[in-house]
Parts: sequence; C-alpha cells; structure tokens
Amino acid sequence: MSTLAHTMMTAARSTDSGLAGPGELDRYPFGEAPVAERVGAPVWESAEPELGRVGRRTAGSRGRGLHGQLVQQLGQMIVSGDLGADRPLVPEEIGQRFEVSRTVVRESLRVLEAKGLVSARPNVGTRVRPVSDWNLLDPDIIEWRAFGPQRDDQRRELNELRWTIEPLAARLAAGHGRADIQQRMSDMVEIMAHAMGQGDALTYSRADAEFHSLLIQVAGNRMLEHLSGIVSSALQVSGGPATGCDRPNDASLGHHGRIADALAAGDGTAAETAMRALLTVHPEVERVVPAPREH
Repeated sequence: MSTLAHTMMTAARSTDSGLAGPGELDRYPFGEAPVAERVGAPVWESAEPELGRVGRRTAGSRGRGLHGQLVQQLGQMIVSGDLGADRPLVPEEIGQRFEVSRTVVRESLRVLEAKGLVSARPNVGTRVRPVSDWNLLDPDIIEWRAFGPQRDDQRRELNELRWTIEPLAARLAAGHGRADIQQRMSDMVEIMAHAMGQGDALTYSRADAEFHSLLIQVAGNRMLEHLSGIVSSALQVSGGPATGCDRPNDASLGHHGRIADALAAGDGTAAETAMRALLTVHPEVERVVPAPREH
C-alpha cells in the first residue's frame, strides 16, 4: 500500500507547455502601435508590489519557468479585472514592467491567447478579450477565478458541473466491469482512510482526486473523460460552498466506499445514489445544487 500511495500522489492534469512553434514568435511584434495611440494602456505601476518582478514569484508557475510565471501573473490580472476587456497589452511595456525578455513576453501572450484571454490582430495589437471569449473550462482560468473576486461564482459553478457530471459517470462506470480500475479505486479509499486517521490532509486529497479521475475514466464516455479536468480543478480549489470531498470525515469516506462497492457489484443505481449523497454530504451544498424540479 505504501508504494501505491507514493505512485498516485500526483493527479493527472493537462498542462500547456507554452512553447512557441516555428515562426510563431513574430505574431507579437513589439511595434504594435505608436505611443500616442495607446489609449487606455494599463498602468503597471498600480499593480500589487509582489507582481513587480516575475522571478520573485514562483507560486502557481507549475515549473514552467519565467514565461509560466508571467502567464500566471497576467492571467490573474485579467481574470480579476485589473486588466479590463479591450485593454491594449504592449509587449515592450510588459517586458519592462516584469523585467523579462521579449521572448518570454511573446510566449506568455501566445499561451494567454490560446486560453481566450487576449487576441492579437494586425494594426490593432494585443488586447484583452471579454469574459464571453474566455475558455472557462481551462484549469488555469478555473484556478484564477476561484482565488479572485469571482471566487464564489466559480466555486458554485464548479459544484453545479460536478453534480451534472459525476452521478452520471458513476452510473456508467458500474456497467463496464474494469476490475483493475475498480480495484485501484478501492485502494484509493483505503489510502484515504489511512490518511484521515493520520491527519494527513495532503495524501487524502490526492487519493480523493485519483478516485474521481478513475471514476470518470472507467465510465467509458470519452466526452465525459474530456471533462475530468473540471473535477480535478474543483477538488483543488474546493472551499466556500462545500462538498463531501473537501472535508475529510467518516461520512465522506463512507460514501466513497459505497461508490466503490457499487461499481464492483455492477449496480449503477447504487453508484449514482452514493455519488449524489457524497456531493450533498454538507448542508450548505443545498444552496449550490437545487433539488430537481417536479414535472
């Protein structure tokens, strides 16, 4: 069990390498617009002091280097509203403000464009896009929203999505008979029980994330599997309106065990019921997920 506990510590999570492809760096020319035309350009000096130099802040960079840290900081500023929609982002000003090279700025803007946060057009330059254009299912944007001014909305929306995705995944998973994955899910429950007894919240949360990832994987629906990142992100940013996965306790552990048992028995209805019970194990979640309407 100890070997398994070590091997499952890091839950799967897709990350963008952020590296520009051949010829792509020129998409962000530094002479985007004459200085006189830069109306409404961001006043970088008004940003929080700790954002002054990329190298000073490593939290959340996920090992992506300087450009990953710059993506993190610019993304947080856009999502928080510090850089509002249609604001111009002039690369040389960003480079000076954060003390990074032109290549780092270009790579960072490329990643932000892929997330729908900015757009780069000839004769217009690089500008912040409205919220309606953002890829709200992107794990980074989920995280930035969850720890910014929109935290309550983000956590509520994540919980609503989990309520939609996971009970269905539990029902489907019971019909696929993947004994290897079902055994691994049972192992995760054992790890969670041991971690809870030891007061090891980190191991508990990682086993929990692995459990839910495996559940969606064994459901056998590729479109649901594509949405597994939402569940992983929800577990990582849990807080505010709570579910049974963000407070280790006997009730939560029991529901996880019942899900695993139902899958082993091929009982889709029991698996779905146990998942719904898990997601509503705390009273306050009733404000997040309303009861089904009577027809």
